[in-house]
Amino acid sequence: MKKLPLISLAVSLALSGVAVAKISPEQAAKLGKELTPMGAERAANADGSIPEWTGGITKAPAGYEVGKHHVDPFPNDKVLYEVNAGNLDKYKDLLTPGQIKLFETYPDSFKMNVYQTRRSASFPEHVYQAVKDNATRSELIEGGNGIKQAAVGIPFPVPENGLEAIWNHTLRYRGENVARQGGQAAPTASGSYTYIGFDETLMLPYGVKGASPEALEKTNILFKFKQKVTEPARLAGTALLVHETMDQIKVPRQAWTYNTGQRRVRRAPNVAYDAPGTASDGLRTTDDFDMYNGAPNRYTWTLKGKQELLIPYNDYRLHSDQVKYADILKPGHINPDLVRYEKHRVWVVEANLKENTRHTYKKRVFYIDEDSWQVAVTDIYDNRDELYRVGVAHGINYYEVPTQWSTLEVYHDIQSRRYLAIGLDNEAKMYDFSVQLQDKDFTPSALRREGRR
Repeated sequence: MKKLPLISLAVSLALSGVAVAKISPEQAAKLGKELTPMGAERAANADGSIPEWTGGITKAPAGYEVGKHHVDPFPNDKVLYEVNAGNLDKYKDLLTPGQIKLFETYPDSFKMNVYQTRRSASFPEHVYQAVKDNATRSELIEGGNGIKQAAVGIPFPVPENGLEAIWNHTLRYRGENVARQGGQAAPTASGSYTYIGFDETLMLPYGVKGASPEALEKTNILFKFKQKVTEPARLAGTALLVHETMDQIKVPRQAWTYNTGQRRVRRAPNVAYDAPGTASDGLRTTDDFDMYNGAPNRYTWTLKGKQELLIPYNDYRLHSDQVKYADILKPGHINPDLVRYEKHRVWVVEANLKENTRHTYKKRVFYIDEDSWQVAVTDIYDNRDELYRVGVAHGINYYEVPTQWSTLEVYHDIQSRRYLAIGLDNEAKMYDFSVQLQDKDFTPSALRREGRR
């Protein structure tokens, strides 16, 4: 791993609950020059296998229509090489311990098809400007459990500690409003599964063009999320509402659930941390969703440096409407022939459970794509210090926005030899980033109405 110099004072201040100093104007001036507007290294790596970032995808490829599944912008790219259990030693330096464990667990079927690296991540110009504005003013609040003086873009393009890096993941730009359909499945060891369908809406006040830190701090809302189960029939109508706060000391996350059997909305303070995820067969925690979400106060966070890693990227085949769920969901893991891996630089962040604090996970290591701040892989350890789970986000550029985001998230439970795949959308309508949402759509009353439909 390439160890990057850390500012020890900044780390100690973050862990002691004092706001971390903002970066200097001289550091911020590097954004858009030797650094990309998001803070990544613009230059290629030493051998050129990771190319220079030249702007990412700046327009939709031919044949794409808004509202349809996204056309693969690199249809002619060929597999450069395959990593499998037989040649694993040759590529171990490019893999996480969790990825290596997947090869060891499924030696006859798990593999990685590695393609040319395409640094396709891109965002709107106003987001790049917001990142630059944030760089010299954004701060962590008490214990890192919130931020201030930030809006629209990531707050810390040149992170000085692990908390800043994980907040970048949490606050990466994903548009202003999103409606999406799709679902999840948790195949058994034999490969059989029940598909759980969802309708979800996400309103992101933090990402609204022109949003100001002052206005955000006044409302104290980062985003509002609503989810309704649409199938199978026995679960249909069950619904969840979440209000995520900017200052989680002032007001923690607020959540409500609607239960079809009881026909009532209830406050749900336990929709956080290691509470089981919705209909997940116990294969993920609430804070696994989106690879990590929620208050970071149960862990100490350490920025370990950067590493070159093989991660899923430009996974348009896995996203295609020409593929059925049954083509993806196989025993043990998803179909590796549909997955595209590339070599990218990632930030490595280690989270260790604090003493006198409880969580199912004792340690988590996050591998965060430098170009998008999307967590690409997470290795998760149990209280025996053994690898427990491996999370993998399969990303694409939603180029009509544009934004880099996962199309499918897979959570592998090593010990049970099962997995959960979230975001299956091949047979569903595509994400709608143009939907108009309002605060009234995210109230307990709205949740009750949604659940009854």
